[in-house]
Amino acid sequence: MLITFIRLVHDKEDDGSSICNPRKCPKMSAGANHSFTWLNSRLQPVEIPAYEYFSLVQRYISGKIDDGAIFPTDPSGVSYADNPAFCTPVPDQSGQQDWVGKRSGFPPNFFETCQTIFRQMFRVYAHLYWSHFEDLFSLDLEKSANSCFSHFILTATTLNLLKKSDLEPMQPLIDLWAALGTFPQGSRAYETANIEVGQLLVQKAGLPQSS
Repeated sequence: MLITFIRLVHDKEDDGSSICNPRKCPKMSAGANHSFTWLNSRLQPVEIPAYEYFSLVQRYISGKIDDGAIFPTDPSGVSYADNPAFCTPVPDQSGQQDWVGKRSGFPPNFFETCQTIFRQMFRVYAHLYWSHFEDLFSLDLEKSANSCFSHFILTATTLNLLKKSDLEPMQPLIDLWAALGTFPQGSRAYETANIEVGQLLVQKAGLPQSS
């Protein structure tokens, strides 16, 4: 669904224009206090228009997902669970290096790659909300955007794919959703929120409090 939102603001119309363009969004930002850079060929951070950043993010994520060394698809890969009800427990391998996905053939940097993918996706969401939410609203897509982003945050926080510092550009919305009950109590998304701030935002917006 995120790709759909990107295309709506990124793809060119019949007149050659796009909602997100270098004139309107000269840099990849999320409000006045957060901007994001991209590493160039010399691994130097550079500011680029959001329009170009979107293209690079799509290319980066597609390249990683299509890379069989990172996301193996060979059915001969080993995959099993340590549940004694279904299989023989795996012998203790103390002292050997372990990582997320090792038993299914994923590489040592698999988790870090997933974190980077989610961080880039988050930045796209953040820019869409800060710079193009009115555009999404005019297209009657704000409910779809909220649904997709709230589920994205729930997934990312549950799996530790985003750090609390990564969430800063959208923290007020996370606080608001937690206060409204969008995030269930006990979830990591709820735990990352400042409920007092969220309740204050609810009051200012005149929204009903979560029971």
